[in-house]
This record gives sequence, structure tokens and C-alpha cells, in this order.
Amino acid sequence: MSIGICIVGVSFGALATAAGLPWWIPVGMSLLTYAATSQFAMLAVVLAGGGLIAGLAAGVLVHLRHIPYGLAVGDLYWGRWWTRLLGTFMLIDQSTAFALAAGADRRRAKTAYWVTTTIMFVAWNAGTLIGVLAGGFIPDPDVFGLDAAFPALLIALVLPSLKDRDTLLAVLAGAAVAVATAPFLPTGLPVLVALLGLLATWPRRGRKAASE
Repeated sequence: MSIGICIVGVSFGALATAAGLPWWIPVGMSLLTYAATSQFAMLAVVLAGGGLIAGLAAGVLVHLRHIPYGLAVGDLYWGRWWTRLLGTFMLIDQSTAFALAAGADRRRAKTAYWVTTTIMFVAWNAGTLIGVLAGGFIPDPDVFGLDAAFPALLIALVLPSLKDRDTLLAVLAGAAVAVATAPFLPTGLPVLVALLGLLATWPRRGRKAASE
């Protein structure tokens, strides 16, 4: 997975420099933002002529999906003020998935979170730097099938949690919402809208609370 994210980082750096951006912009974005999807969203808007403010807005909007991530695994790094800042900054899809896959073992989950996000941070920034140096000579990373490999890995990590009926119901409803809205919404937004799938569990939870 780290090799894959490194190659995607190469693509980001190469696309940014090929578009005429100074080398320090993609490098600084990867170091200070550390969010591949948000960075690509911002780059796409800027290259389409949307301007810097519109690009920043697109990146922030896509990045909002990290709010529920923090609610799910924030307890793993909320002990001290500096771990809160660092842990929140290092929060990504993969670190969240690996931490949740560790189950109820808090020590294992914390280790999974920090090891995963650290390795991915190094891989992503190394890839960006390589892409900046290589310029426009990097092939499209999609030919390696990496666009399918990442979602497949994340699905495999969350499969154990689907044994819970409420969780499975929410996932299926959210997936249906994401698929239905994907043709009409910009990249990244269907993931946010998929959170509406959580509403599917409210009637069941209400009945459970009433019976108790």
C-alpha cells in the first residue's frame, strides 16, 4: 500500500510541475496538508481555471470526511495536547481503517494507527518529491490498477466490523447513497453524503432503547 501511495504521490508531483506550478507548492502541500484526495481536488480546480480560493474550498470540502474519522479513532491520540495536534494532522483513511481493524485492543489499535500513518506520510512525500524532480516523464499510475487496490484494501480492513447488523445496514445504505450521487457530485462529495446511511439505523436503535 505504501508503494502504491508513493506512486500516486509521484503522479501528483509530476502533474503539478507539468502544469507550471513552482516545485515548492506541491512539496509544501504534501508536507503541510498530507491529504491526497484533497490535494488532487485542489489541483484539479486550479488547473481548470477556478482560482486559488476555489481550489482551497474544494480541498477543504473533500477533507471534511475526516471529521467522522476523528470521532472514531480520536481517543487513540487524545492524551496530551501535542499528540492531539499531531494525531489530528496525521489522520488519514488508511490509518483510521487499520486502527479500527485492530478491534478492542487499544494498544494494538494505537500502534496500528501511528505505524500506518507514519509510513504513509513518508511514502506520500517521497513520491511527491520524486514526481517534482521527474516532471512530466511519469506514466499514469492508473495503469497499475492502484485506483482499485486502495478501496479493495480498505474494504478488507472493515469487513470484520460488518458482523454487527446495525453497522452492516448503515454501510449498505451509505454505499447506495454514494453510488447514486457519484454521477452528479464532484469527487469526494459522495463519500460525505454517504454518512446519511447512518440514519438507516435510527429506527432499530430506537426500538432497542424502548425495549430496554
